Amino acid sequence: MPPADTAVPGAPSTPRALVTGASTGIGAATVRRLRAEGWDVLATARRTDRLAALAAETGCATHPADLTSPDDVAALAEHVRGTGPLRALVNNAGGAIGADPVEAGRAEDWQRMYEINVLTTLRLTQALLPTLRADGGGDVVVVTSTAAHDTYPGGAGYAAAKHAERMIPATLRLELVGQPIRVVEIAPGMVRTEEFSLNRLHGDADAAANVYAGVAEPLVADDVADAIVWTLTRPAHVNIDSLVIRPRAQASNTLVAREG
Repeated sequence: MPPADTAVPGAPSTPRALVTGASTGIGAATVRRLRAEGWDVLATARRTDRLAALAAETGCATHPADLTSPDDVAALAEHVRGTGPLRALVNNAGGAIGADPVEAGRAEDWQRMYEINVLTTLRLTQALLPTLRADGGGDVVVVTSTAAHDTYPGGAGYAAAKHAERMIPATLRLELVGQPIRVVEIAPGMVRTEEFSLNRLHGDADAAANVYAGVAEPLVADDVADAIVWTLTRPAHVNIDSLVIRPRAQASNTLVAREG
């Protein structure tokens, strides 16, 4: 359990979080970390088989949803409201598609990245802000990327989507000032996960492995989950506005130490 002074006044003694993109990577690791800290967790993603396995492993609750579907978002929000108070919303769902230069970028890929990174975060945050208020306050966490803070060759589409996503917590924090809701951005750099680069590079396993070639210790999902849970378990008056987390070998989006 988090220390007593992290509690939101009037909130239940066992906090509950909703974690999106929970079927893999950072989302699944965050579910594991929160459960280890004594939180109740509702995990959501599209893949029911992976959610079932995560529930069997951690004891989390699950609700499958495609967050690009407004109807699925509405059903998920209704489920959250009907199953207990909510302390934290962790907007982790998202991803990258392609690594093409601007000149060759596919507009449909850019549109899809905007949908899965920006509009999913917008829809679910809008749907659950009233619930957070009604339950005594809580936290909205948005997992962006260092791509939200800078760019790199071949990254314009993803960086554009993540820059846009970053504006949600940056603006929301201003709009909610004085209310008992913390707004947190987590911006990971190079994280080696099971699927991120594989999905980005259209299933090319060799190209995905090359992203991390020679990097002594890229981050792993649990490193980012640890940072997320740390922000959630600070005393209630402490807001971690924006936390950039990179491996030591990565100085920027374009400068990475590689061996060999």
